[in-house]
Amino acid sequence: MNTAPLTRRTLLRNALLTASAAALPSWPLAAQTTAPSPPDSQAQAWSLATPLIRRTLGFHPTTGLVTTQFSCLATHADYINPHAHPAPEFSFQVNGQPCSGAGPHFTLLSATPAGLPNGKSLTLHLRHHDLPLHVDAVYTVYETQTALRKHLVLHNTGAAPLHISHLVIESLALSLGPADEITLLTQYGAIPRETFYTGRSEDAGLLIANAKTGHGIAILSEVPGYMKRTEINGFYDPDRIRFEVLYDTDLMPFERSIPPGASFTTAASSLVAFRNNDPLNDPHWRIPSYTAQVLERRVNHHGPPWIYNTWEPFHRTINHDIALQLIQAAGAMGMDIFTIDDGWQQEYGENDVNLTAFPGGLQPILDAVAALGMKLGLWVPLAAIGVSTPGYRNHPEWAALDQQAQPKTTGTAAGTKGVLCMASDYREAAADRLLDLIARYHPAYLKLDLTTVFNAYGEAPGCWAKGHLHGNWAESLNLIYEGIAYVTSRVYEKHPEILLDLTFELWGQKHVIDAGLLAAGDLDWLSNVGDREPTSAGPLQARLLLYQRTPSMPAESMLIGNLHADIPSIQQVFATAIGSAPVLLGDLRTLTPADRQWYHEKITWFKNLRRTIPISQSFFPLGSWLQPNAAAWDGFARLATTGSGIVALFRNQATAPTATLQLPLLPAGRYKLHSVITGNNLGLHTQSALAAGIQIDFSTPGPVEILEITAQNPL
Repeated sequence: MNTAPLTRRTLLRNALLTASAAALPSWPLAAQTTAPSPPDSQAQAWSLATPLIRRTLGFHPTTGLVTTQFSCLATHADYINPHAHPAPEFSFQVNGQPCSGAGPHFTLLSATPAGLPNGKSLTLHLRHHDLPLHVDAVYTVYETQTALRKHLVLHNTGAAPLHISHLVIESLALSLGPADEITLLTQYGAIPRETFYTGRSEDAGLLIANAKTGHGIAILSEVPGYMKRTEINGFYDPDRIRFEVLYDTDLMPFERSIPPGASFTTAASSLVAFRNNDPLNDPHWRIPSYTAQVLERRVNHHGPPWIYNTWEPFHRTINHDIALQLIQAAGAMGMDIFTIDDGWQQEYGENDVNLTAFPGGLQPILDAVAALGMKLGLWVPLAAIGVSTPGYRNHPEWAALDQQAQPKTTGTAAGTKGVLCMASDYREAAADRLLDLIARYHPAYLKLDLTTVFNAYGEAPGCWAKGHLHGNWAESLNLIYEGIAYVTSRVYEKHPEILLDLTFELWGQKHVIDAGLLAAGDLDWLSNVGDREPTSAGPLQARLLLYQRTPSMPAESMLIGNLHADIPSIQQVFATAIGSAPVLLGDLRTLTPADRQWYHEKITWFKNLRRTIPISQSFFPLGSWLQPNAAAWDGFARLATTGSGIVALFRNQATAPTATLQLPLLPAGRYKLHSVITGNNLGLHTQSALAAGIQIDFSTPGPVEILEITAQNPL
């Protein structure tokens, strides 16, 4: 029996999820015949529930499909007022005609429950009365999560295309309390905003809560990149907050034509229930646990690998001799993957090696990497390729065109390159090229980069070409994202073990990450932070990026470049790297033998701890985390639900010699604290003492303290 955890990629690829009867959880799916309003024999209802969460759906021919109950059983909270007018569940336009889950638009055909290895699903099959359209509303819950997930599958059953726009995946009206008690955190769930709000590309997670009771819901949109839109309306109903998770309708408008006999599977929306300041139900526990265990493609219980990347300071001057010297240093440090960034290849869009820089090809590099127990990583542009390559010259019809019908180009470190459209048949060639590259060089990790949907530095989005898979410019936008996912799915089908990194430039916006990206890849090279001098933006800005995204995105999916392993202080670089998926750059040749040994000892310590303690179950920013700055200390804690894990504290240029460490959401018990920097034991502390705060001295003269926390026997 396959017990691999369900991922968003599996959810969207299969559309209707199934599992063997042997995988059915012990908690049943309750099929009810008790009627929602109006109460008559035509009413039906279903409850999809675990011991932690419940959603009850009702259907009646005149009122349609509505959610009649949404409850967090873990916190004893009910989020739907059964006496209030319900939200329409989903909506969209078909050929310009409004279509909604509520009202008399649909007939219920059937309801299909299914067991999953780590949860279960319910699919409600609906048929439109007037249009040749079937809609499957697919709901999913997970055994150990306070999460509800939903997506739609639209089927064209007619003889002509159906044009879809204004697509709302999820629509609910939450009753969390009076409007003047409600708070909203936006932009990954870190920034307070007014409760009448439109969330866009950076609003991958929105947290709505009652400030007095703490009860709340995290809305995690899995719509990719710029296609994302979330509407929050908390101003105009004193007792309810209406929200919609949808594709964008104006700036980057979503449109989709569904051919006869074809289907379109939407992205999903995830709702995670929590209660602020409630141990283990607080969002710092609930959301990271869900995103790490469900939204990440491959849950690696040993943690992500340590990656070295050559981009800075070598850029395109990397060569055979430099690489061999760097490999020796990386191996001595304990790195897992040695990545050659831009410069190894002869031309963008081809897999031939630059023989001027690497006269013997990559085999000597592979041999040297393997001899030190590492694996190879390679940088690859996905859609920005040289105009002299056969892929570009032989298929001019694949080129992305601008609004003036001219081929799009993009500026790169190697000069101007052409941009091919991922919403064309080029996606097959792109997948074939990656598969050929893997067959030739056997990399364990690929960094997929550069312009696809949108250039992160201002070039116009989308494609205006005729004859591609998109019917118009608006259709090209989401279809290009889907083209990226199509390419990665073909790679994973043949090489499920490989790690694919979809950079922020590939996804089209500075510092962007979302669940749509995680559905298509493993990692996100989130940023290129300047870190060439001790006074550069460096680790401090890297931590700002980390802290403001971890409220709704898994920390170990983020690669935050470009931290230089050789820029002082190495303690600060290491302590920052263990907050996310660790990636280091820099000229490793300049590290002293003592520095290499220090890295080796600390990386070995962290790997051993990560193998035994699931620190991805939480993320707690500490100190001046919302705006890390030179004048105050900041930090983070990554803990398992047992309370064991790590704390990293950064003094920056603050004058205070100590930091007050408060961890108010630990389980009851005693905790041993050990300094990884000094090697000193810092005693046993009770949960109540850590909740109140204890003083931590920064090591002298170092600017960083790293603590290993080990839960002891409960009091």
